[in-house]
Amino acid sequence: MTRFADLTWLNPPLHSELRGEDLLVRTRNATDFWHKTFYGFQRHSGHFLHQTVTGDFSAEVTVVGQYDHLYDQAGLMARLDETHWVKTGIELTDGAIHLSVVITNGQSDWSLFQCPVKPDGIRIRLTRHAESIRVQYLDSEGHWKIARLGYLPPREAIEVGVMCCSPEREGFEVLFKNLTIGTAIARQLHE
Repeated sequence: MTRFADLTWLNPPLHSELRGEDLLVRTRNATDFWHKTFYGFQRHSGHFLHQTVTGDFSAEVTVVGQYDHLYDQAGLMARLDETHWVKTGIELTDGAIHLSVVITNGQSDWSLFQCPVKPDGIRIRLTRHAESIRVQYLDSEGHWKIARLGYLPPREAIEVGVMCCSPEREGFEVLFKNLTIGTAIARQLHE
């Protein structure tokens, strides 16, 4: 398991607190990661607690959030720089919980689908294989399901960790549990 205490903040939140091996975070107002597409603005103000890794990796975390306002979001992020990154997690939109993925290569895109989330959260995984980024979630039957396969430039070093944002308010609370960042899972896409 990766220790939250060993990671570094990009844009520290309003509050963060270690609870044993878990991390509780409370967001600042109007925080987000987005780059140009559709809305026209650029935001790089979201909270991102990370470490730098080299080569391929897999990162996993369980996310438990108090999703009350539009676009409240929390999950994983991998970042090369301000214009090349991927974030994935649980997000509130259109009054429902969704699994959301944004991949940014100069411009952001956004994909999402409704996803049931148990009270004890949902486990998500982000994997890099060279230029390929794979997003998965653990379904209620304990199977990893693919949510997205995308592209990021294949640079050696990349920042990886947990992220959360609340574009419409201050004080979104999220608990991150059982973070692991380590060796990439096998490239095989289907079991």
